[in-house]
Amino acid sequence: MRLELIHLDDAFAGQRAFLDACAERRAVSVDATANGPRVRIWGYDADLARVEAKLGASAGSADGGPVLAFLGSGDFHHVSAMLIARAAAAASRPFTVVHFDNHPDWVRCSNGMHCGSWVNRVLGIPNVAKIVTIGVCSKDLQHPEWKGGNLAALKEGRLELFPFAQAPSKVSGEYGAGASHRQEGGHIRWACIEDIGLAAFGELLLSRIETADVYITLDKDALAPADAVTNWDQGRLSLGDVLGLIGRIAGHHAIIGADVVGDYSAPAYAGGVWPYVRKWGESIIDHPRVAMAASAVAATNEATNLRLLDAFTEAMRG
Repeated sequence: MRLELIHLDDAFAGQRAFLDACAERRAVSVDATANGPRVRIWGYDADLARVEAKLGASAGSADGGPVLAFLGSGDFHHVSAMLIARAAAAASRPFTVVHFDNHPDWVRCSNGMHCGSWVNRVLGIPNVAKIVTIGVCSKDLQHPEWKGGNLAALKEGRLELFPFAQAPSKVSGEYGAGASHRQEGGHIRWACIEDIGLAAFGELLLSRIETADVYITLDKDALAPADAVTNWDQGRLSLGDVLGLIGRIAGHHAIIGADVVGDYSAPAYAGGVWPYVRKWGESIIDHPRVAMAASAVAATNEATNLRLLDAFTEAMRG
């Protein structure tokens, strides 16, 4: 396994034990801090291409094999699409993307990519058979048609979405039924983890992964506040829940790559007045205020990162 630290912000500042553990595992650092403010929350294609070039240059010196990457804030989750594309280019067969998140990240975005739109980009990548999204608790599933959610992918079976807990979603179109949802009149009723129970959901999840290979992307905002401090509203999965599901997946499938986002960092934007204003406005609306001291934030996220590092190292072994 190859370990990468992709520096787009200062999210790992204060996480000395985590950085030391990465160094012991010969982690490769990708310095994209100068690019981070231009692509934070969303970025134009030209700015995203510069980040992708740095990721490509980093991979060019590697010996192959699966890559585990830590990316910093969930404001950069769209960078995961580049990592998945990189994994797909090296893959010899189709694979499933398992996506842990408190948000579905399936909205439409033109002339670039948003941290809430990258799922649509990944659905178009060759070798990606399906995306399975796990853990959503956010309000994004309230009137998803109004919010630009890609319900067509749900209808086609290319996307399955298992919220942790969610009220039925009011819709006007016809989206059929699948393993993760059924439609009753003008509502989509979701197969929620809280209702199914974690053990039974683990079995269901394995049945929904129909490829031998899996890529895992984890936004720590899917975790309960005790296990992570992020730039976004938090979900309700415990770290133990997520580690258990990762272990079950690894017991039946080859994990060909993984990435982790969701460390807190103070937002910084660049790229001109209009992008700055738009991003600042979006962060005011969507980012909750973090009341914890910086040292407590770093300690919480570091403890979780260390456990994730060990769990993924074991899961991707061999």
